[in-house]
Amino acid sequence: MENKNNAVANDLNDQELRRREKLNEYRALGIDPFGHKFDVDSTASQLKNDFSHLQSEEIDETREVSIAGRIVLLRKMGKASFFTLKDKTGKIQCYIRQDVVGEENYKLFKLADLGDICGVKGYMMKTKTGEVTIRLSSYTHLVKALRPLPDKFHGLTDQEERYRRRYVDLIVNDDSQRIAFLRPKIVRGIQKFMDDLGYTEVETSILQPILGGANARPFITHHNALDQDFYLRIATELSLKRLLVGGMERVYEIGRMFRNEGIDTTHNPEFTTMEAYQAYGDLSDMADLTEKLLRYLAEDIIGKTTLHWLGYDIDLSKPFRHATMTELVKEKTGIDFYQVKSAEEALALAKEHNVPVENHFGYGHVINAFFETFVEDSLIQPTFVYQHPLDVSPLAKKDDKDGRFTQRFELYIATKEICNAFTELNDPLDQRARFEEQVEEKKKGNDEACEVDNDFCEALEYGMPPAGGIGFGIDRLVMLLTEADSIRDVLLFPTLKRK
Repeated sequence: MENKNNAVANDLNDQELRRREKLNEYRALGIDPFGHKFDVDSTASQLKNDFSHLQSEEIDETREVSIAGRIVLLRKMGKASFFTLKDKTGKIQCYIRQDVVGEENYKLFKLADLGDICGVKGYMMKTKTGEVTIRLSSYTHLVKALRPLPDKFHGLTDQEERYRRRYVDLIVNDDSQRIAFLRPKIVRGIQKFMDDLGYTEVETSILQPILGGANARPFITHHNALDQDFYLRIATELSLKRLLVGGMERVYEIGRMFRNEGIDTTHNPEFTTMEAYQAYGDLSDMADLTEKLLRYLAEDIIGKTTLHWLGYDIDLSKPFRHATMTELVKEKTGIDFYQVKSAEEALALAKEHNVPVENHFGYGHVINAFFETFVEDSLIQPTFVYQHPLDVSPLAKKDDKDGRFTQRFELYIATKEICNAFTELNDPLDQRARFEEQVEEKKKGNDEACEVDNDFCEALEYGMPPAGGIGFGIDRLVMLLTEADSIRDVLLFPTLKRK
C-alpha cells in the first residue's frame, strides 16, 4: 500500500500535494475536510436581487442569511479578505474580517483554496464599488477540493476535455451551466404545451424485438432469461400508434433513442426525441402544432424569437415557408421530377449530375439524394419540406394526387432537420406491403431498412383512426433554442471514444 501511495504522490503537482497536506490540518482543528450538512436559506441570485436597493457601504443587519457554494475567486489579505462563492444560481461576493468572525474562524478560512466548497452566514452590504456582498459572521468549511480548478484566464479550453470532464466544465464555464439548466426547462415547456392540448404523456419499452419506426442502424443486445436478441429502440412510432388503436387518441412520449451510427456536431448515438400522435388529425395539424410549439418555447422559455444558430440569424416570429421537395429541387437544378416517369430515367439524371446512388435506389431515393445534394444547405429560415417520395417514407400515407409521394414534411432550420411529420398510414394491407418492400431493400444492402412488424400490422387490422404524427429531435431543438452549435454542448455526457 505504501508503494501505491508513493506512486500516486509522485504523479501530483505541488498544488495537489499541498492540498492533501491540508487534510491533516483540518483534522487537527477537529474538522472533517469532506464536510457535513449545512442549512441554506438563500441563493446567490436571490440575495443579489433582494438587496440591490442598498446604498454604497450600507449594511442590512435585519436578518442573517445562510448560503453555500464553491469558491471560484479568492483574494486573501491580512486580517480581511474577499472571495466569490458560486452556487447553482450564480456568483456572489463575500467579505470576511478576522475581528468579526474571530481569530479561529479566520484561521480556518485561511486554509481555503480555489474550488473548495464552503457555507457562510452573514449580513448583506454593498461595497464602495456598488457590489452586493455578504459580510460574513461565520465561515464553515465543507469540502476540500484536492485538485485545483483550471487557470481562470485559459479555462478548460480543450473541447474534448470539456465534454469528458463535464463536472469541471460546469464549474468554470457559465455558458455550459446555462445550457444545463435551460434544457430541462425546455423539456418541461414541451410537456406543458402538449398537456394543454389534451395529449397524454406515456412511456413505452426501450427493448424491441422488431426493428421499426424509422430507418436506422440499431444497437443489438441479448436478454439472457429469454435467450433472445433485442434492439434498443430507434423510434417510438409503432408503439405509440398501437395506443391510437387502443383509443388513447392523443399521445406523446419524450424518451431516449439509440442508433448505431456516426457521431458529429448534430448526431449522438443515444439521443432524445418527442413523438406525438393525434387521432382524427393529419399533416396540417402537425404543421400548426410545430409552429406554435417553437414560438411558445422561444417566447416563454428563452424570451426571444430571433436566435443566432450555426452562424445564421433565425426568425421564429414569421410564418414558416411551405414547399415540396420536388419544387425545391427544381429551384436549384431546373429538373422537374414530377415529369420523370421511371427509376431508370431518375438514375440517369443522377449520373449526369454526379449525385451518388446506392444499389437499392429507385425513383424516390434519387429525388431524396438530389434534395440532400443541392437543397439542404440552402434552407436557412424555417421551411416545411413537403411531399417526400414513397420510397423513403414507409410509414406515411400516400399523397392523394400522386402515389409516388407521401403526406409528409420535415422542418428545416439553418440547414438542419428539426422534426419529421406524417399523415399516418393506417391501411394495414398497404403497411404490410411497404414493410415487405423494406425487407427487399435490406437484401440489396440498405442496412437502415425496417423489418416486417406482424404485430403492428395486426393492430392496424383492428382499425387505427386517421391521424397526424410528428417526431422532434429534442437535442437539436435545444441546440437551436440555446444557440449551441454542437450537440455535445446540450448533452451532459455525450458519447466519446475511451482514452
